[in-house]
Parts: sequence; structure tokens; C-alpha cells
Amino acid sequence: MSVQEQLKTIAGTIPSHVTLVAVSKTKPNAAIMEAYEVGQRDFGENYVQELVSKYEALPKDIRWHFIGHLQSNKVKMIASFVHLIHGVDSAKLLEEINKQGAKLGKTIACLLQIFIAQEETKFGWSFEECRNFITSGKLNELKHVKVAGLMGMGSNTADAQQLKKEYAGLKTFFDELKLVLPDMNTLSCGMSSDYALAIEQGSTMVRIGSSIFGEREYKPKG
Repeated sequence: MSVQEQLKTIAGTIPSHVTLVAVSKTKPNAAIMEAYEVGQRDFGENYVQELVSKYEALPKDIRWHFIGHLQSNKVKMIASFVHLIHGVDSAKLLEEINKQGAKLGKTIACLLQIFIAQEETKFGWSFEECRNFITSGKLNELKHVKVAGLMGMGSNTADAQQLKKEYAGLKTFFDELKLVLPDMNTLSCGMSSDYALAIEQGSTMVRIGSSIFGEREYKPKG
């Protein structure tokens, strides 16, 4: 199937209250435009330089999501245009995002990445670390950051019960933090292999790449 057919098939399975982020990392601009032409506007990228290049070349009403592991020294490269930074996994990174937002006179939306998987290779705050940071009041000092919600990556497993447990735990924590941060509205979890399960557990944003664009392997730049 074409990118447009794949996208329409996936979109038809996603409730209206859930945002579909089409993960376009390593995909050519032509494939992104295929999705754009049938109404897709949210795209996710993992590499800063690739994101900057695509932003410069593609329509300006695209909402770009940075979904990779962001280094503090590269925040300034995307701060002016990024729609949402997923995967903010430390206070240090949040402070740098705030610093760049202040320089631009804008507020930058972020998701705090929570560690929920059984793999040490994944990043994120523990529930306790995040809870302590939020309740400390330090976030109130960061006037140019908006914590729009939480993000989590489930374990790389086919065990649906394990994933259900991880996503349900994240949703419970999201509900807890929402009492302190009532403006939070995004819970991002679920990818091509498990997005339906994640939505069942409360996800409001899913990141889907291979099921839309197909598998593609080459070394990306950036």
C-alpha cells in the first residue's frame, strides 16, 4: 500500500481525541508530503539536523515533534519552531529549553519522559524523581516552559500484559500529577506495535512510523 493508504488505514483505527504523530525520521521529504497531502500535520523526528533540514524545506503549517534523545547543546537549533519536545528526561534539559525560550520570548511545550520499561537502555525520570521535581516548585521558576504532559516508552516485548501494566502505571501517575498541573493534557505512549493497547490504557498521543511509511534502513544524518 502507498503511504496515503497506510495512513488512512491507521487513522481509521485511532479515536478522535488521540493525536497521531507520524514518525518520519529517516524518511524522504516526498514521503512526508504524501502524508501531508491527505491532511497529516503532526510529524516526529529523532535527529536535530534532519529535523532542521526538513523544517526548512517543507510546509510551515507542519507541527514538528522532536521525539529523540535531545542533547542540551542542540536545543537552540529547534527552539524557534518545534511544536512539542518529547522525552525531556532531566531538570537540566528543562532548564536549557527554558533558557532558549526566554531568548526567543516564547514558551516551549514539552513532555516529561517517565521511565516505565524493563530495559536499562531507555531514558526517563523515575516516578519519584518526577514527583519530587514537580512538588518542589522548581517548575514555577521556568516561565518559558510548558509541561504539556508525560511520555513513556514501553518495554520491547510482545507481552501484552507487561505493556498494559506499564502504560496503566503511567496513566495513574499522569492523573496524580494533573492534580498539581491541571493544564497537562497529553499522555504520549504507544507505537506501531502496541498503539491500540496504549490507547486503551489512556494514551492521547501515539507515535507511528513503520506502519505508515514502511521499514527503511539507512544511516541518517545528524
